[in-house]
Formats: sequence, structure tokens, C-alpha cells
Amino acid sequence: MAMNSMTGFARSDGSDQDAAWHWELRSVNGRGLDIRLRLSAGYEALEPEIRAAAAKALFRGNCQLNLTVRRGNGNNGVMRINHQLLDQALAAMAVISERIETARPSPESILAIKGVVEMAEPEPDEAETAGQRRAIMGSFTEALAGLAEMRRAEGAKLMQMLTGQLTEIEALTGAAENSPALQPEHIAARLKEQVSRLLGAGSEFDEARLHQEAALLAAKGDIREELDRLRAHVSAARKLLDLDEPVGRKLDFLTQEFNREANTLCSKSSDADLTGIGLKLKAVIDQMREQVQNIE
Repeated sequence: MAMNSMTGFARSDGSDQDAAWHWELRSVNGRGLDIRLRLSAGYEALEPEIRAAAAKALFRGNCQLNLTVRRGNGNNGVMRINHQLLDQALAAMAVISERIETARPSPESILAIKGVVEMAEPEPDEAETAGQRRAIMGSFTEALAGLAEMRRAEGAKLMQMLTGQLTEIEALTGAAENSPALQPEHIAARLKEQVSRLLGAGSEFDEARLHQEAALLAAKGDIREELDRLRAHVSAARKLLDLDEPVGRKLDFLTQEFNREANTLCSKSSDADLTGIGLKLKAVIDQMREQVQNIE
């Protein structure tokens, strides 16, 4: 079973006789799969293939995929004449010659006119273009595999942390269940002490009424349902961790339920030790939820 993080980075380089290219892929947390591309001009036709490959390898995350291509490896380009601009220049020179006496323009002066001669890349051979694009996509596949591997490695670390946090939640749940503060006898003793301080050492009070009030307080502060649900949530979380599929969203919802039970436990508690256990639970659950945000 492999758990994946949504955080990762990878790069890949390649070249042929006409160009060199560089892929840079990075991903961070996201609610769904958001793929953003930045491709060098002239390579936009690769976008559908890139998106399809990324969607097969990744399920969630905000992904930025950048392709940079530097053309001109071993290719100095070709010189081209802009015939339209040349005709306009010659026509303008003819008009000027009709009005004033001028020397015949030299080829050098005509070539010096900006835009008459342009340097351009040669038209690529169709087979060469297809071969280059296959090579570029091969480099992308390599980078995508690297990104997926990094996300798996980060996921393994998250798995270890979540397993430890679930164990800690389970231990704190057991400590809360065994707390003396939940026993009616403990509640009665505490209530008796409080009443004695209020009435004074020489005053008497009804023992039967005291035990009745203690029983009512114990019922109001009963957290057995919350503890049972916390155990059920721990069991459900462990089952999710064993699944070989993306479980980030389900774990996120589950941590909200964890937090709800811990809040209820703290609100029902009237004992300092039990409240302390509840606060520790909330701290561990908050840490767990923070890590869950990274899971695919």
C-alpha cells in the first residue's frame, strides 16, 4: 500500500541537433487536480497529450508543468528577403529620384533597411519535428515519473506520522476513560468538599441529597459516547490508511469528526485532569489534520 503526498518536484532535460529543452514540474496541495502549463512558443500542440499523461499519474494537487525550449543547437538559421518590403523601398527610391537628382542606390544601402533581410529558422522537416516532439514527451514522462516518486516518498513519511498520531489519540482516549473524574464516588467527594466550604465546617447537609446531585452531575458529564466514537474514528482512520487509493479527502472529513468529539469532551468536563486530556487530544488532532491536508 502506498500513500502519496500532493507535494513534489522533478525536472528533466533533453536535446537534439536543433534544440535543447528543460522540463520543470512541481505540485502542492489542492482540493482537486489543477494542471497549469507553461510551454515555449510553438509547442502548444503538446498540451492535450501532456494533460492526459498527468491526469493518469496524479489524482489531486495544484500542478505547474513548465517546458523551456532553446532552439538553434548547431543551426545558424537562414537569411530571407522580405520581397514586399523590398518592393516598397525600391518604389520609394524611384519617387525620390524623379524629384531630385540622386545616385543609384547600392545593394548595401538597400540591405541596410531594417526588415528587408531577415534571419529565420529553416522550415523543419515534418519527420524531424515529430521526432523532436516524441523526444520532448519522453523527457516529460521521465520528469512525471520523478514527480510521482517524490510524492510517494513524502507520502510514506506522512503515513508514519499519522500512524503515530492515531496511536496517541487511542492512548489519550483510554486515559480519559480511566480518569477517576468520571466515577460517581469521585464526583460526590468533590461536591461534598465544595458544599462544606460554602456552608462551613459546623454545618450539616443531607447525604442522600448529596449523592443524588452527584449522580446528576455524573450523568451530565458522561463522555462514554464521545470516547466510543473516538475509538470508532481511530479504527476507521486505520482502515483508510490501508486502502490502496487516494484517501486524503476522507481523512480530512474524519479529522473534523475527531475534533468535534474532543470539543464535546472538553465542554462536558468539570475536572482539571480530564480537561487536560481533552486539550492534549485537540492538539494531536490539529497536528493530524495539518498533515492530512498534504495527502492525495
